[in-house]
Amino acid sequence: MKFPALLLAFVVSLPLFAQEGGDSTYLAARDAFRAGDRARLDRAAGQIGKHELAPYVENYQLRMTMDQGDSTVLRGFFERYERSYVVEKLRADWIRWLGKRGGWSEIVVEYPKLVAPEPDVTCWFQQARMASGDKAAFNDVQQVWLTMLEPPEACRAVLDALIRDNRVTIDDIWARAHRQFEANRTGPAKLTLAALPAGQTADAKALDMVIGSPMGYLARQPVAWSASQTGRELAALAIQRVATNDPRVAATELGKLQGRMQDPERQWAWSQIGLQAAKRHYGEALAWYAQGSETPLSDEGAAWKVRAALRAHDWSVVLATISEMPAALAGQPEWIYWLGRAYKAGGLTSEADALFEKIAGQANFYGNLADEELGRKILTPPKAKAPTADEQKATRDNPAIRRAMAFFRLEMRTEAVREWNWSLRGMDDRELLAAADLARRNQIWDRAINTADRTKSEHDFTLRFLAPYGDQVRPAARDQALDDAWVYGLMRQESRFITSAKSNVGASGLMQLMPATAKWVARKIGLRNYDHGRVNDTATNVLLGTSYMRLVMENLDNHPVLTSAAYNAGPGRAKRWRADRPLEGAVYAETIPFNETRDYVKKVMSNSVYYSMQFTGRPDSLKARLGVVGARAEDVPKDADLP
Repeated sequence: MKFPALLLAFVVSLPLFAQEGGDSTYLAARDAFRAGDRARLDRAAGQIGKHELAPYVENYQLRMTMDQGDSTVLRGFFERYERSYVVEKLRADWIRWLGKRGGWSEIVVEYPKLVAPEPDVTCWFQQARMASGDKAAFNDVQQVWLTMLEPPEACRAVLDALIRDNRVTIDDIWARAHRQFEANRTGPAKLTLAALPAGQTADAKALDMVIGSPMGYLARQPVAWSASQTGRELAALAIQRVATNDPRVAATELGKLQGRMQDPERQWAWSQIGLQAAKRHYGEALAWYAQGSETPLSDEGAAWKVRAALRAHDWSVVLATISEMPAALAGQPEWIYWLGRAYKAGGLTSEADALFEKIAGQANFYGNLADEELGRKILTPPKAKAPTADEQKATRDNPAIRRAMAFFRLEMRTEAVREWNWSLRGMDDRELLAAADLARRNQIWDRAINTADRTKSEHDFTLRFLAPYGDQVRPAARDQALDDAWVYGLMRQESRFITSAKSNVGASGLMQLMPATAKWVARKIGLRNYDHGRVNDTATNVLLGTSYMRLVMENLDNHPVLTSAAYNAGPGRAKRWRADRPLEGAVYAETIPFNETRDYVKKVMSNSVYYSMQFTGRPDSLKARLGVVGARAEDVPKDADLP
């Protein structure tokens, strides 16, 4: 049965959720707002009554009259629906409207009432503080100088104010430009460098050449380029740009120039070559990092130095680099785990175990590995008591939940998910479990999973690791000789079991199949009369997805880690990411160059452990699943055209 029908069945059984007549009125109001038809919107507003989405209709009315600047009416709305998602968004837009008109005093009043302000709104608030003479605002803005790499328009004014107030040095400007170049934010970097004082600004044409044709710039730079900091910095930026394409060429060029550079420019350039080499798994990466050892590394730069050391089995560099990370970065589970491994490799077992204890028991990739390093089995916590009738009723009566359910009823998933997620703010574990259970009973699988994932002390892993469509998925897995726990682990990460899911690149269905891949698999397995319109059919999607998993496995050493990486990023990349010698599966996963794929593989493999325990009733081992990824080989794939 399809989702809308199932949801409708639930709605019929719970009249509190059913307002079909009001649904059509809401849709009429939304359409009127989009068309700018105030008269039709007002008629719908007069008919909407106490429908769950009535606040949205009133919100539409207020948005159409915002240019009148009537704060009294707005504040009345804010007070009636305070802490709601619709108020959060309207208040933020009101602040934006005020900011463009210099309404600083009202911004100072309204901004603190936001729950989760967006960066541009925060910048309007900082402008308001500066306008009122609040010097502390400058300190707050200064804290984000290096991290706000692509500022919204509203933030440019506050960053400019730092410069006018002489709170930014020339070195600060270059440091910010370095971070922007590293993040490939060259447009904002040009704006940053425009803040250099007269006589030290970068020539616009030269800077454009550094960005667009760095090798050309290096070949044609002025003879006296090294006489000024600007000239030396531009050479370093050009080296960075060359490194993004070919770190080895960049190293050769820097070798020619470094004698005329000063330590800060030279070392930063070497660190950038090291970073780009590490992402490409070049053996020279650590040596190039070492030549830039005194330069402060970005979070990404430090992370990739560790990853390069992991592939090189250089535990001393792993230990030293993580030890020098900022506390917030070093406190992430992956770096706690790898620091523990570095201590263990050095014979410091007690220090290692103390680190593993920090993350042991966490239901994630590195929490699982820490458990196993401590000699413990990965276990699920005791199942929490089912929500009581009172808890269920409280969930159904929650206004934000009701609005979310109304949007789900209308098949407005984006709006529904926003309201649902907003409703979870401040919920305790019992409330979260009741909400997750409500989502499960309505087959809103993704919200059930994501909501259950938030609990801190009371847990229900049958909600966290839901396994719907078992009568279709598990037989398909058996037919392909695949581990059904792994198939579910992958599917959970791909779609959260939303049959209609479609990615921004066109992948569809439970197993997120790209059109070309689905077509190739259909032809490979002899599926007759296949067209892409069938890809969201559950049975067809599962058949094609599991068949593809099997075909990829047969081309990638029958290794689930390689296959998981290939499913997300393509078989060719998964093969290229192997090393010249065998790697433990955890090292392979951690050193995947693509952020999305790296996170994906970790979650798929950890998911598989929990599904296995659920299906078999026995503990499972993540380390065993990860195994060892074999060395890179020039093997000929079984399917040369494997997509």
